[in-house]
Amino acid sequence: MSAKTVEPIEHAPSAYAYPLLIKQLLHTPLAINPDQEIVYRDQRRHDYWTLRHRIGQLASTLQSVGVQPGDTVAVMDWDSHRYLESYFAVPMMGAVLMTVNVRLSPDQIVYTLNHSRAKTLLINSEFLPLLQSVRDKLETVDRYILIDEEGAAGLPPGFAGEYELLLAGASPDYAFPDFDENARATTFYTTGTTGLPKGVYFSHRQIVLHTLGAALALTGAARQGRIHRDDVYMPMTPMFHVHAWGLPFVATLLGLKQVYPGRYAAEQLLCLIRREKVTFSHGVPTVLQMVLNHPDALTTDLHGWKVIVGGSALPRGLAQDALERGIDVFTGYGMSETCPILALAQLKTTMAQDPQGELDVRTKAGMPLPLVDLRIVDVDLRDVAHDGKASGEIVVRAPWATQGYFRDPQASQALWEGGYLHTNDIGVIDVDGYLQITDRIKDVIKSGGEWVSSIEIEDLLSRHPAVSEAAVIAAKDDKWGERPLALVVLRPDQSVDAEGLKRHLGEYAIRGEISKYAVPERVVFIDALERTSVGKVNKKLLREKYRGS
Repeated sequence: MSAKTVEPIEHAPSAYAYPLLIKQLLHTPLAINPDQEIVYRDQRRHDYWTLRHRIGQLASTLQSVGVQPGDTVAVMDWDSHRYLESYFAVPMMGAVLMTVNVRLSPDQIVYTLNHSRAKTLLINSEFLPLLQSVRDKLETVDRYILIDEEGAAGLPPGFAGEYELLLAGASPDYAFPDFDENARATTFYTTGTTGLPKGVYFSHRQIVLHTLGAALALTGAARQGRIHRDDVYMPMTPMFHVHAWGLPFVATLLGLKQVYPGRYAAEQLLCLIRREKVTFSHGVPTVLQMVLNHPDALTTDLHGWKVIVGGSALPRGLAQDALERGIDVFTGYGMSETCPILALAQLKTTMAQDPQGELDVRTKAGMPLPLVDLRIVDVDLRDVAHDGKASGEIVVRAPWATQGYFRDPQASQALWEGGYLHTNDIGVIDVDGYLQITDRIKDVIKSGGEWVSSIEIEDLLSRHPAVSEAAVIAAKDDKWGERPLALVVLRPDQSVDAEGLKRHLGEYAIRGEISKYAVPERVVFIDALERTSVGKVNKKLLREKYRGS
């Protein structure tokens, strides 16, 4: 008997199919909270009606300079209301938003603009010297719009105009069309340990579903790690990086007050937290550490501030500091290729609320978001036990996982080998369903046939009161092949020597929490850890610098 074909549902000729387009995210906030504020530093304050008005004006402006559906529009700016407007206007008109990582090298910026085939560039006047040095290398960009906050830069040759002046003369009544929800909406570039930056792209459908999945997870929590319509949102993740983890879309969908800080500086972030009553943020551990270490943090009430930490592991010591200051800090897990959120470390109400158990949960990668199929597998893609001990590679399927790398079929095939997206992270899942990252495949240390988790040792080092930050890398060893090398940044006015830190780790080895092979023979004290363009610890550079130590 032949299998029957599954038939689609019937629909009335005039029924609206409702494609999952980014423009649909604006319906709810405009209906329920149109007077809510969007704030940019101390320079601008307007409501959601004005946001929608300006989105239309931006689209009209882009159309007037020649942008057509399918074109790529690149943005070089700090976190601002303008970036939020581009998140909506560019993809809503059928073009593709390309967010330029302004912390890359000039050659890498040129490569990403050329590889993405960007035709139009919106650029903050702060980056004009950079543009002047590379403009003759740009192969596809032929339209420029200046963002000039101070009004002092003057319009360079070949520019169509200045952002605010162009918007002021443009119609807000742009008719945003319906089109295929699988159309590409955004592209940005992620830097790996080797090779050129890779282009990651997402469709309208993927961004809408990621917004819904993240919102459901964040609003579904009973108490801890929960956001609601009265929250005040301020990102501490660059808007050029994975749509600031997609959370500006979530904040807009829910109609939250939004605060954009421009370029990150601890003093400015703390000022905005105080003045605007910020209650919800996210960022890498370095940014949270920077804020907590600033003298103004001692006079700023941080109670009730909810902070998702991602990009790298949340050190237990940093989490403890944050909790002691009343901050609801917890981990978010994902990667550039997954839009990015896959899991959140929220406490179950049924779990015992003992301080140590709570700290354990908050520093894990967390539980998968709705619709995420997350597995830990062996080399044959077979599931390993969820007992908190058996480890394997984390592979995922999610409706918002990128379908490949832009114009790179070979890397795309490797990413999706076996029909699951390979994260290259090693992890375990416990009986409560919480994921814990134990290492990156490329960072794991192989010492005398035993695997040593760099992340685990870094976490234990962070628990010493004198340690501000730590990174553990593999150093060559003639006898064991590799041995862990600890690179440590001390807190101001604190001191400990290498022997003291080795004794500190040795106590965990005596208790059986780590292997004795995991205790480094060498500890190197340094002033600061090398960082990537998005604030992660740059272990590739650290390995190159210290591997022979």
